[in-house]
Amino acid sequence: MALALLSLTAAAFALCPEGPRTTCVVDGDTFWLAGEKIRIADINAPETHGARCPAEQARGDAATRRLIALLNAGPFELAPYARDRDRYGRLLRVVLRGGQSVGAKLVSEGLAEPWRGRRSSWCGPA
Repeated sequence: MALALLSLTAAAFALCPEGPRTTCVVDGDTFWLAGEKIRIADINAPETHGARCPAEQARGDAATRRLIALLNAGPFELAPYARDRDRYGRLLRVVLRGGQSVGAKLVSEGLAEPWRGRRSSWCGPA
C-alpha cells in the first residue's frame, strides 16, 4: 500500500478484535487501515498489551479510546515520516487533520508523549 501524503475519509474504527484485522485501533499509537498496520510516528502512547503496571494499563486504555474517537471524527491525512517502516514492519506515518497532528493532540491531552526513539515508563511519578 503506497501511503505518502494520503487524504482519507473517516472509516469506522473500533478496537481491534482477535484474529484478522482490516481497519481498527490496536492501542493509542497503532492502528490498522485497509489491512496495513500503521504506527503513529510522532508519539509514544502507554501500552495496553504488556502494560507494566495498572496505571499504564489505565492510561493506555484511555489513549486507545481517544484515538478511536479522533480517527472517527472525520477525514485525515497520513504524512510520511523520516523512515518508512519500524523494526516490526509497521508503516510509520504522522496522522494529520486540518494540518494538525493527531499525535500532538494526544500529547496535549496527556494521553501520549512525543516520540523519543524508545518506549518510556508510565508507571512512575510524572
